[in-house]
Amino acid sequence: CSTTSQKHRNFVSEPMGNRSVRDVPGSDLYRAAADQMLGQYLVSGRDQGRFQGYLKNTTGANAKQQSDAYNGMRDWTDNNM
Repeated sequence: CSTTSQKHRNFVSEPMGNRSVRDVPGSDLYRAAADQMLGQYLVSGRDQGRFQGYLKNTTGANAKQQSDAYNGMRDWTDNNM
């Protein structure tokens, strides 16, 4: 089991609101709003491959960033939806 960063723990424990995409784990390079990223995660059917492919194709995110963002969205939705 991998450990989570403080950024991840903060992200999954707070409401989405108008948070910056910089709050999303693994999102250092993204230029979208966190709620838009959440929408894409949900549209992808919460499928890891589809969501990470979207991030790679639209933002150039590397594998670690893709994984961190996916894990953050997964855990946020598990805790808040």
